[in-house]
Formats: sequence, C-alpha cells, structure tokens
Amino acid sequence: MTKYIIRRLLWLIPVIIGVLAIVFILSAITPGDPVDALLSQEATLEERQELREKLGLNKPAYIQFFNYVAKVVTKADLGTSYQTKQPVAQEMLTRIPVTLKLTFASVIVALIIAIPLGVISAVRPYSWIDNLSMGVALFGVSIPQFWFALMGLLVFAVTLHWLPASGIKTFAGWVLPVAMIGVGNAGNFARVTRSSMLEVVKQDYIRTARAKGQKEYIVVLRHGLRNALIPVAANVGNTIGVSLGGAIIAETIFSLPGVGKYMIDAIYNRNWPAIQGGVIMLALAFSIVMLLMDILYMFIDPRLMSMTRPQARKKKSRIVSGGV
Repeated sequence: MTKYIIRRLLWLIPVIIGVLAIVFILSAITPGDPVDALLSQEATLEERQELREKLGLNKPAYIQFFNYVAKVVTKADLGTSYQTKQPVAQEMLTRIPVTLKLTFASVIVALIIAIPLGVISAVRPYSWIDNLSMGVALFGVSIPQFWFALMGLLVFAVTLHWLPASGIKTFAGWVLPVAMIGVGNAGNFARVTRSSMLEVVKQDYIRTARAKGQKEYIVVLRHGLRNALIPVAANVGNTIGVSLGGAIIAETIFSLPGVGKYMIDAIYNRNWPAIQGGVIMLALAFSIVMLLMDILYMFIDPRLMSMTRPQARKKKSRIVSGGV
C-alpha cells in the first residue's frame, strides 16, 4: 500500500509538468499581450519594453517555461500576480478553502439525497417510486446549473428575501451555491447507485442472505449497498474533480472568493501567473482526490488491496500467460 501511494505521488510530477506545458502553449497562441492590460494606451514604447523585461516576457517561450517549471518544482513558487503584485501561491491558499468547502459540501448533500433514492429505486424497480425517483434524478441532471442558480436567486433572495444573494459570512450564504451544484450531482449519483444496486441484488449471495432469514434492511444495506458502492465511489471521485473546476460558475454568480472567481478575474485581465497557478492547483487537487478515492476502493472491497502487491500481479500474469 505504501509503495503504491508513493508511486502515485511521484506520477504527479509529470502530470503537473504536462499541464504546465499545455497552459503555456495556449497562452502563447492566444491573441493579446498582458502588457496592454497593465498599461494605459498612452504608455510609451520604452515603458512597454521596460515592463516586458521586468515580467520576463521578452525571453523566448521555452526559456520562460523552463524557468517557471524550475521555480514551481524547487521552490513551489507560482509567480507574482500582475495586478496585486502578491505571490500567486499566497493568494491561492486564501481562496482554496472556499472552493473545497463548496465542493465537498455539495457532494455530501448530493450523496444524502442520491443514495436513498438510488437504493429505493433498485429495491422496487419499475414501480411508481422508481419512476418518481428517476424522474427527479433526470430533472437534476438535465437542469443547467447557471439557470438553477439564477432562479434560486430570483425566488429565495430577491422575492422572498430568505437567503442572501452573495457572500458567505453566514451559514445562509452557503445554501444557494451548495444547492446549485448538489442538485445536479444528486441526479447523477442516484442513477449510478440504482444501476449498481440492480446488478448486486441479482447476485447469489443476496438470495442466500434472504434465504437465511436476515432482515431485508440488513440484506440491502450490509450486503447490497456495500458491494454497490465502488462504481458510486468512482463517480463521486470524478465529480469532485470536475466540481473543483465547475465551482467557477457558482463562485462567479454568487461572488464567492474562491479559486474559480480568482481565475475568471485573471482571464479577463490576462494575468497569466494567476491563470497558471490556478490550473496547477486544480490539477494537483484533482490528482490527490483520485488517489484518495483509489485508497477508499480498497477499504470498500479489501480484495482490491491484494492487486497492488507485486506478488499478486506476478501471479496474475503467470495465470494469464499459462491460460494463453
């Protein structure tokens, strides 16, 4: 297990470098110049050249890329923001907690709604409960997040005045952003849970458990749901990674000081250090989340833990080669 985790962590280095390369290529081919966004139209040519030299923009792109990667790998330096003149890493660290809270709170809310709906639908397939549950799930998947957010603002903030339109100073400020992301995730989780449970309830060990006289809720929850959780956990991991970037919509609409809002402002101002730093942070967070989900799979199904051992992989390869 330890060697597996170390190996996965080492793979983060080429992943981050690859992400950096893609961002640099896109920034190089994107029309426009950051100097134009930082200086007024009355700036002289000498002032523009001086600023380009100060920011290191006068060097070839491959030298800029090499210097940036060296600073990120050796010093964890993500550069300095063009607008605030502050280190990007410092600004990102103050905004990451907001994005993480928003993402994980929305996923937790979605799981609380989705797992009961998926289990009930699988236990009573093609009944009116199943049709109603999957109809609600389909509604959650189909509705655009930005439309749901705007309707929530119109109804609960503008008309009823129950919730604030922006800000997270109080608990009420989190309700609309979390609900906006959570509703769509709940529909997706419910459909995956139902599909996985339908496969599990047909297995022999479920019939055996019922034949032994165990109570139905024990059969469904202990024997059925636990074995159906791996596809759900995989979907949750992907959703968390996507939500880290998808929170941009919620943070922009509700004016939340998260990574998404920070990156949107950086894109408008052509603040490339901030854009690159945001992309790196999101890629790193996504990779760590996927590693944690892989570890969680092994706790859900301990049989998967043996697949990470070299002896088990060699034995499996011998069996496959012998069968061929």
